[in-house]
Amino acid sequence: MAKLGTASLLRRLAAVMVVLCLASGAQARSLIRDAGLEYALDTIALPVMTSADLWGGSVRVMIVNDMSLNAFVVDGRAVYVHAGLILRLSTPAQLQAVIAHELAHITNGHITRRSLNAESAGLYSGLGLALGVTAGILSGSPVAGAGLAYGTAGSARGVFLGHTREEESAADRSGMRFLARAGIDPSAMAEVMTLFAGQEDMSPSRQDAYLRSHPLSRDRLRAIRSYAEVLGPRTADQAMVDYWFARLQAKLGAYLRDPDYTFRRYPASDLSDAGRIARSLAQYKMGRAQAAWAELDPVLAARPEDAYLHELKGWIALESNRMDVALPAYRRAAKLAPKEPQVLAGLGKVLLAQGTKATDAEALAVLQSARSRDARDPGMLRDLAMAYARTGEPAMASLHTAERYALLGEYEDALIHARRAVAGLPVGAPGWARAQDIIDAAERETKNRRTRR
Repeated sequence: MAKLGTASLLRRLAAVMVVLCLASGAQARSLIRDAGLEYALDTIALPVMTSADLWGGSVRVMIVNDMSLNAFVVDGRAVYVHAGLILRLSTPAQLQAVIAHELAHITNGHITRRSLNAESAGLYSGLGLALGVTAGILSGSPVAGAGLAYGTAGSARGVFLGHTREEESAADRSGMRFLARAGIDPSAMAEVMTLFAGQEDMSPSRQDAYLRSHPLSRDRLRAIRSYAEVLGPRTADQAMVDYWFARLQAKLGAYLRDPDYTFRRYPASDLSDAGRIARSLAQYKMGRAQAAWAELDPVLAARPEDAYLHELKGWIALESNRMDVALPAYRRAAKLAPKEPQVLAGLGKVLLAQGTKATDAEALAVLQSARSRDARDPGMLRDLAMAYARTGEPAMASLHTAERYALLGEYEDALIHARRAVAGLPVGAPGWARAQDIIDAAERETKNRRTRR
């Protein structure tokens, strides 16, 4: 087999993982996709990304809907942090330390080497559903999901995701340098690692996932502490980061936990923005839309230019079938954040709910814009297909329905709709080519499934 260049190899690995992961439904965890949460993460990560020379959208920080403690990188395009770890950390500097450590695996070439190892070990097929962005599991939620499939080939996954102690030590040092250059106290790295100290004597089944993929030793922890002392403390102004970290934990925790827990964690006496946002979500989860807005409105009054507050109000209204509130809230959010795909997707959904020709046409334009920025949201693709159908373009409706089924790993349905799209679109048109690609991929996957049986 011809030897691949590094860039080509990474592209091939990413493509293989995406295709393979589309087939995994039963074992899929989900990515928590929410514009407000991701903006908070971007704000928190910005100083570290900048110091690592990785800012500019090339690497995203994504939340995995899993309450265990873990973080990892796969292909150099994203840092994945489990929700449980975010909620367990006590300071934004600790989250920045987690991000810095994972970024160091990228900048130090560890991911590239693991890709080369995967090729040399013949693991492309063995990665069998290793990791990739797939289906929307929480469709219709403000925290809309995209599946992150964990494969059945555990040994292959371990080879790809696991790091050696040498790699971990190198990532510790590089990550702490990123923190120091950003003005963040590098001792936060030691604080994070202390969470996992003492677990090495436990059986693997009782260890946190982070420890299994990031081997930790007491010597390593001592080295981290010593290096933090060499770098010295930093005192950068973290006020903005502190604010968004509080909002991140409040919204994420309120969404994932029971309302009773949220009300205990954020009592009525807590008049912070984070506290009000958390209670707003808790009230919504109890079916109290008016009470949810009563918590949210004072924050909106203080921060009227915050698109993510308007989006949250609009989503609560949409879910409560209050379109008179949902439409103006989403319009305001989209005006303030015109390039945010999840905000645009929400506006498109609300416009479709109006049921007029004018709003259907507007929904089509809005959802096209959302898709051009993020094509991996099956809920948005469903709404886009509906908008095409309502505006008299059935072939394009079939195309986006096929894309949605492909993302969900439902290849027989994807084939049906992709073939309809091919039959109805001009040969060689961009939509025709996409439909043909889906047909080719679906036929290959269907054949592979039969072979695996």
